[in-house]
Formats: sequence, structure tokens, C-alpha cells
Amino acid sequence: MERVHCIVAGAGVVGLAIARQLAGEGREVILIEVEKTFGMHTSSRNNEVIHAGFLYRPGSLKAQLCRQGRDALYTYCVERDIAHRQVGKMMIATSDSEEQQLAALMDYGEAAGVNDLVLLGGEEARALEPSLHCQAAILSPSTGIVDTHALMLSLSGDVERAGGQLSFGSRIVSVIASDGGFVVAVAVADGETYEIACDVFVNAAGLGAEELSRPLFGTGHTPRIFFAKGNFFSYAGQKPFERLIVPVGETLSRGGSFTFDIGGQGKFGPDLEWSETVDYRVDPARLIDVVAAVRRYYPEIRADALTPGYSGIRPRIARDAAVSDWLIAGETAHGVRGGINLLGIDTPGVTGALAIATHVAGMLH
Repeated sequence: MERVHCIVAGAGVVGLAIARQLAGEGREVILIEVEKTFGMHTSSRNNEVIHAGFLYRPGSLKAQLCRQGRDALYTYCVERDIAHRQVGKMMIATSDSEEQQLAALMDYGEAAGVNDLVLLGGEEARALEPSLHCQAAILSPSTGIVDTHALMLSLSGDVERAGGQLSFGSRIVSVIASDGGFVVAVAVADGETYEIACDVFVNAAGLGAEELSRPLFGTGHTPRIFFAKGNFFSYAGQKPFERLIVPVGETLSRGGSFTFDIGGQGKFGPDLEWSETVDYRVDPARLIDVVAAVRRYYPEIRADALTPGYSGIRPRIARDAAVSDWLIAGETAHGVRGGINLLGIDTPGVTGALAIATHVAGMLH
């Protein structure tokens, strides 16, 4: 039976970053992905935002690793000439209760070391974005956007240059802890199944991580993963804002955020739709709620300017986003030597990917 030092399951942006980190340290790494190429699910179906790091509860892994990942990602993009822009974001409030949420986010930012946030009044916000109607806003200059496909392409190239292998179209049938390591059974496209042994197994399978985790790490160390589906609606015409606009509260979950990609294509969303399956169809009827949410801060929005775009699914370990954190567990948590288990890696996974990789490598050291 062939043996390598490390197998990483899942070639999303996080799995790629981890494989790159471990291969770069001289470890023999195989990255196994069931799809035909990298990033076919959550990593390629998001808003491509580089988050500043002030949205997450102090003490959480998201708060710790988002800001670190942001800095590492900007540096990496410059070094590798990956398309990105530091466009800035305005987190907005349209009511008194939402203004209180902004104040809490300012405190989150201070705790996380995000020191460039500016709290604006309504008129100050409108001076920067004339089409914006709000009572107050947080200006986040260090928020940006990135070409996620180019990012993942670069990471995959790094893995191979460091001697790692990428195995696409390969489904992990089982993982068994054995003799101080693991035996991984893998089925390939032609139906053949083979086994490969490794010393380290990293479960970074995203939407499929719960299925791999339960038999290997146990039910007690495998929380249920909830599928938070988000639908995006494309905006026709010149974009109405020069910065990303993200509301707080109910307006956010109803799809009220405005973002745009590297090419300048604007979109509204994602909204929040709980799903039991991986289904990327966008229901056009959801547009009604999205338009109503956007009108709270952009009254001039026309429904006929929006069309169904695409959707993505974020894995969460809790339905409440305020308490849902990433779970990154090693031997001290689950007792399986050489096993690293990543569950619920949702937003800001793209931003934090490089920092997550460094964190995982540190756990193995």
C-alpha cells in the first residue's frame, strides 16, 4: 500500500491553502477532491469579498484568523499578481436599533485590531455615496474584492511546485485510523477503488466535511452542519455605489448587501435560505424580498434592473450567525492522532484561508 505523509480532503480555497502550506514545509501531500477541479462549491459561489475582520465575536476563531488572513491575502495577491482591489465597505444602519449594532461592531473591530474603521453619520455617509440613505455607517477602508478563481489557480500551482499532488474526480469512501496513522479508501471515476496510508489526515471537505468527520472523529466531535444557502441577483447598468454596501440586521439576511466583482459587475445578495440539499437553483420569486430590503437604503432601486444570478451554500455549525464559529479541531480535542477536522468554514473563509493554513500547520507541529 502506498503511503504519504499527509492527505488533505477537499480542494476548496481552504483545502488548497492547507495543502500549499504543508507541501511548502516539505511534507509529502496529496489533495483529494471529488469534483473535476478545485473550488466547485462554496469557494467559487460567494461574493469574493476580502473582509476587514470586524464582524466577528471577540475570542472567536473568525475574529482571530480573519484579520491575519486579510493581511496575508493582500500580500499574496500583490506577490502573485492576482486581481484584487481594496474598494472599501460601508456597513450601514437605517434605524436606532441598527445604530446600536454598529457600535457593537466598532468594539469588535477594536478587539480584533482593525484600527482603520470610521463611524459616520448619515450626512457624512451620503457625502461619500450620494445614492445611499442611512442613519449611520461604519466605513471600512481595508475591505476589498478578489478574483477567487485566480486565487485558487495560484494556490493549486503552489501545491504542485512544492511537490504536492492534486487528485481530482476522486471520492473518499472511508478513512480509518490505524497504526498511528490512517488508511484512506478512494474511488476514482472509472469505479476502481484503492487504498493509501498517511500519517496526517486533514478534513477540509466543506459541505461534505460532516460526512467524513462522523465515522472518523465520532458523533460527539461532529456537530450537525446546516446549509445556509445564499442567492445573488445581478444588477443591470452602472453600479450605484463605489463601495460595497452591507446593511445590518434583517436587511442583511433578506439579501440587501451590494457588492461587485473585479470586472465591475454589481449584484445584490446573498439572502438567507436554509437548505437540506446542495441545490444551486435560484428562485426568481425571492427577488421581491431582496428589492424590498434594498429599498430601505436605496429607494431608487428598480426591480426590472435585477435578474437571478447564482447561489452558494455556506456550511454552518449553528443557525445563528452571531454564535456560529469555525471548528478547527486537532488531537487534543478529539483524541485522533494526526487528524485535523475543519467544520463550518463559512464566511470569511476566502479571507482567512492563508491564516487557517498557518493555524493548522501549527497544530501539527
